[in-house]
Amino acid sequence: MSTLVAAQAPEARSSSGFRLAMLLPGALVTFLLILFALGLVLFLAFRGNDGSLLGVGLTVDNFVTVATDPLYWTVTLRSLVIAGLVTLATVVTAYPVAYYLAFHAGRRRGLLLFLVTLPFWTSYLLRVFAWKIVLAYNGVLNSALIESGIWSEPTLAFLNTPAAVVVTLAHAYAPFAILPIYVALDTIPKSLLEAASDLGARPFTAFRRVVLPNSMPGVLAAALVVFVPTVGDYVTPAMVGGPASTMIGTLIQSQFGKANDWPFGAALSVCVMLVILAVVLVARSADRRFGSRT
Repeated sequence: MSTLVAAQAPEARSSSGFRLAMLLPGALVTFLLILFALGLVLFLAFRGNDGSLLGVGLTVDNFVTVATDPLYWTVTLRSLVIAGLVTLATVVTAYPVAYYLAFHAGRRRGLLLFLVTLPFWTSYLLRVFAWKIVLAYNGVLNSALIESGIWSEPTLAFLNTPAAVVVTLAHAYAPFAILPIYVALDTIPKSLLEAASDLGARPFTAFRRVVLPNSMPGVLAAALVVFVPTVGDYVTPAMVGGPASTMIGTLIQSQFGKANDWPFGAALSVCVMLVILAVVLVARSADRRFGSRT
């Protein structure tokens, strides 16, 4: 018995050493790219701006400016509203696609999943620029409306509007919403649907009482995956939005760029992170509530 234990001890040590060696690269990347960057942002947020890279002194003036200047509250609220509309539009349009993939795609499921992920093969900037061409004054949409006789001349009502930002972002993040909802729907046991049918439930009733509640974790995950990055997006508002579509990410980028005020940009970033953290906590609470019900 002691011989067997002695033989197993080196094997256990080598196994633990192998696991440590495999975990070490990921841990280092996590520390350097995430924790270090987050710590640097927090450090800069409490520094004063003197034109240098790391600022000077320790101060809370940056947060006081964010809290007292109505401009930042207005832009933050606009960012939350646009991100909320994008999330709603994306989830509402993604759910039917995910439902079809999970229950009706059959042998075509692999091909359709490939088509869903196909936008990942193209640049995000390229997709945004494509929407700019579609919505432009002499773009595809205006040309189609004029050719069909609906309008007699082009209009500026499509481009440089909040609606253009919502449509562009919803299209860009659609695959990120379809996949988690599909996974949640695909894991629902088919026996639950069969049991609902055997008990006389109509298709809509089975969907409302069985499918929808069990798919809510995927819906919430999709909502978070879309909402979190769109709050801080600045590329899309800059390309297809106008002054009325300025989002908080645009202001943060300008502080790190033209304004050369890194401490204030870091303070804005920290405030946005706190807002997003509150949204994530609310979503987690809702996820637990749905989980306890199902």
